[in-house]
Amino acid sequence: MNLCSVANMTYRILLVEDDLELGDLVAEYLTPHGFEVAKETSGDKAVQRIIEESPDAVLLDVNLPGTDGFTICREVRERYHGPIILLTARDTETDEVLGLEFGADDYLAKPVSPRVLLARLRTHLRRQPHDELISGDSVIEVGGLVVDRGRRIVLVAGRSVSVSTAEFDLLWLLAQHAGTVVSRAMLFENLHGFKFDGFDRSIDLRVSRLRKKLGDDPHQPTRILSIRGIGYQLAAEPS
Repeated sequence: MNLCSVANMTYRILLVEDDLELGDLVAEYLTPHGFEVAKETSGDKAVQRIIEESPDAVLLDVNLPGTDGFTICREVRERYHGPIILLTARDTETDEVLGLEFGADDYLAKPVSPRVLLARLRTHLRRQPHDELISGDSVIEVGGLVVDRGRRIVLVAGRSVSVSTAEFDLLWLLAQHAGTVVSRAMLFENLHGFKFDGFDRSIDLRVSRLRKKLGDDPHQPTRILSIRGIGYQLAAEPS
């Protein structure tokens, strides 16, 4: 089991980046902070490595030779459930939305601040399951939906549903507050570790993906309800 450096153990990171100098700089910065960084420069080889090695997190450049980062993210998302952070020189909202729709957990524009990258990694990895850290009520059941934090699984009417790390964490927060409204700001700050600026759409995109996976009608949802101007509510008893 891989734990963070606060537990005197190390996280395994796969950095998919064709800029060798940048890759070396990232590895050099992260290593003293409790990370073991493996590097891959080929987009064509990245999918197989992510699935076979199952690193604790993936740092994924968008502009790669061969298979691009968006395609890699889409291809591995159903089989790899750890955090995927996209890195790109193209700082556009369209790219950010596209990355999140393909299942990325986060998105950082280059040049990436090492401190920001470290903070984002720690935020995502802090929420990874470790048996000795799971206590109390680790399973919540709401109207036929089962969210199991210990095993990181989601069931709908007994059927297993594959979700990403970010989607699971969002659903877990909603399940903890089932029947009550949870603001976007609260969801964002809990999931990202910093304040909501009022413009970020990542929560909305993840809710949209969750609805599809849970079989919730996106036009007339009965399980994850939109509360206009506030946030979302997981219905205690879906109609």
